[in-house]
Amino acid sequence: MAAERLVVIGGDAAGMSAASQARRLRGPEELEIIAFERSGFTSFSACGIPYWVGGEVPERDDLIARTPEEHRERAIDLRMHTEVTEIDVAGQRVRTRDGWTAYDKLVIATGARPIRPPLPGIDAPGVHGVHTLDDGQALLGTLERTAGRRAVIVGAGYIGVEMAEALLNHGYEVTVLTRGPEPMSTLDPDMGRLVREAMEAMGITTVTGAEVTKILTGEEGRVRAVATDAAEYPADLVVLGIGVEPATELARAAGLPLGAHGGLLTDLSMRVRGHENIWAGGDCVEVHDLVSGSERHIALGTHANKHGQIIGSNVGGGYGIFPGVVGTAISKVRDLEIGRTGLREKDARAAGLQFVTVTIQSTNTSGYYPGAALMTVKMLAERRTGRLLGVQIVGREGAAKRVDVAAVALTARMTVEQMTALDLGYAPPFSPVWDPVLVAARKATAAVKGSD
Repeated sequence: MAAERLVVIGGDAAGMSAASQARRLRGPEELEIIAFERSGFTSFSACGIPYWVGGEVPERDDLIARTPEEHRERAIDLRMHTEVTEIDVAGQRVRTRDGWTAYDKLVIATGARPIRPPLPGIDAPGVHGVHTLDDGQALLGTLERTAGRRAVIVGAGYIGVEMAEALLNHGYEVTVLTRGPEPMSTLDPDMGRLVREAMEAMGITTVTGAEVTKILTGEEGRVRAVATDAAEYPADLVVLGIGVEPATELARAAGLPLGAHGGLLTDLSMRVRGHENIWAGGDCVEVHDLVSGSERHIALGTHANKHGQIIGSNVGGGYGIFPGVVGTAISKVRDLEIGRTGLREKDARAAGLQFVTVTIQSTNTSGYYPGAALMTVKMLAERRTGRLLGVQIVGREGAAKRVDVAAVALTARMTVEQMTALDLGYAPPFSPVWDPVLVAARKATAAVKGSD
């Protein structure tokens, strides 16, 4: 009996996790695995690129979890620099430059692509995206060749603020432009304001409400400034950190189902809806939000690796499901830590939820312990029921990972009153007697009871 053939489109987190897990469950005599990757790298940490550029991670290869050769040693036919240009669903085959390859089972893990608006000058020398290892290498090359020390970052999401830190490390004068009311649009504006104030104290100029209209170039065609609808900002280097969108052109052309955000729609097993032998995972899919009940697009390596494990298990004859997410993410700018999970105020309104919000300030350690620093915790709870809806935290050491407590509470659908009884660890170097998350939960409990 001939072996089944699994074809994987995309050689990064979701795709190669799926291929590797399927191989653990089924040997080459049962399952042939062919994976196509259009770039020269596989299984790398895109989230680590700002820290490599900034110098905290010494070498590019430190970001590579598994090389093509290591995958091939596991009997995975990984074909690099090979782009899939068409999926023929009816014929169960995919097209590359080498022709058609048939499949019995297909995994789509095409990831996301950086948003690159069609602005004049957007492709000028000195303008960089930061999405792949090649992007990071190109940016480092520009840093070495550029005499000037003025950088403009367009966008103030995770990549924008992380790249601001990286360029500060290189001695650049950094300006961050965002069209939102505050940086970090994944936070409510009142919490984003704390991030902006901290960035400005670090010497990062942050301009809010700034709509970029063009990239201005000099006589040699190289970038010299970024223009908004209100001003021009001189630049020897520009970094784009506007965000990403699902890379689903192949899926769309093949007639596969896409959601409102452009991502592929799957069932709990990560199988593409309505297609028995096609799975999808990673940044090209939409995921179920366990708090709001809606579908979202969240591009994170944590989700992509889980998707891959689940897909590989199901393809390999095992079983796994991905029930959804609560939207947890953390970041930092130098010593400022930022964490969030669940819904923002506008998310809760869009979901039709009535809610209360509270904001507290506490310290990361006992107040008397040397080095104690303030952190701010904002908590949303559903009116009347008290169900936790979301938490945002901005502070110094120990702030960001505290959001994990809230992520667990959200997943368990706990009320804020139930949270007040959580048995969290305490010692003066790590927390006050009442952890900041519990202080916020106590205040939220009082707000819920006061709203009846």
